[in-house]
Amino acid sequence: MNYPVPIVRMIVTNNENKVLVLNRQNSAYASGRWCLPGGKVNYGETIAEAVQAELKEETGLRCTRSTFLFYQDSLPTAPGKMHGINLYFDCRVSGSVVLNDESCDYAWIGPSDLERYALVFLNDQALERYWGHANGGPA
Repeated sequence: MNYPVPIVRMIVTNNENKVLVLNRQNSAYASGRWCLPGGKVNYGETIAEAVQAELKEETGLRCTRSTFLFYQDSLPTAPGKMHGINLYFDCRVSGSVVLNDESCDYAWIGPSDLERYALVFLNDQALERYWGHANGGPA
């Protein structure tokens, strides 16, 4: 690809302020690894629509409110690989987690759990930034 691809990533927290991560399966990029819910913004779809659709599709959760947090460049790791622009959103949700066939498991993690999960798509860096900001650090 010769152009960046917009990608939405949702940070969903539970009552213990732990973040939802998904264990991916059936993925050329992430099988057996963990990531935040999210996906590419489709042509003709708004960012807000992508947040709603991807969250519902991957987790069964309904986004009741989303707040943009920050973006993160995900540069190509080799010639011809994807250049992503990750757009991170803090999402409030309703419902229960019901995974689609893209994921085989989910977990709620906090900062002390991060090293135990092999996160892809630079989601580990994004969560470190999120937790640093949530604790009064820089955004």
